[in-house]
Amino acid sequence: MDRRIQRTRALLHEALGSLIREKAYDRITVADILGRAKVSRSTFYIHFRDKDSLLTSSMRALLLGVPSIEDQAHADASERMVAFSLPLLTHIHQHCLSAKAKLGERGRAVLHQHLRRVLSEWIMQHVDGDRDLQPSRPRQSPIVPELLAQHLASTFVLVLHWRMDRGGAATPAETDRLFRALVTPVLRSITR
Repeated sequence: MDRRIQRTRALLHEALGSLIREKAYDRITVADILGRAKVSRSTFYIHFRDKDSLLTSSMRALLLGVPSIEDQAHADASERMVAFSLPLLTHIHQHCLSAKAKLGERGRAVLHQHLRRVLSEWIMQHVDGDRDLQPSRPRQSPIVPELLAQHLASTFVLVLHWRMDRGGAATPAETDRLFRALVTPVLRSITR
């Protein structure tokens, strides 16, 4: 990707991130993002359809920083499938958790909906690319990769929501352990 494009996208991601920490997501306008990023409206619309597509892009960019499956060759298949959890929880703890009161319930629901979709896509991408992560499918098991990805993403968002409702008292590591405790039995039962 061209450096100018990368720079513009980074400015827009940073602008949205800082605005989310200041006010409810549904009150943020494209104009607010443009003003913060110092980017023109036409430039914004070259890259993104709306603020939701910018949000989705920001989440995908964040997941690029997650250690790749290849980097974790020593870990078992179920561990590699949830590799996103601790890095993502750490990022949320450092950058976003303080914004809980400003997100509002509707804004938080929108953010979690997008996060669930992006995580599900990320998990599917990694399941498709790694033979060890392909669920074994004995005749009695109805679990298909798409359902598994949605289950993992939904459980992660559920745990994140639970943590935020408690004021973020749990550390990222404690929250990660809770998430893994909920999903590991399923993963171990279906991965090779």
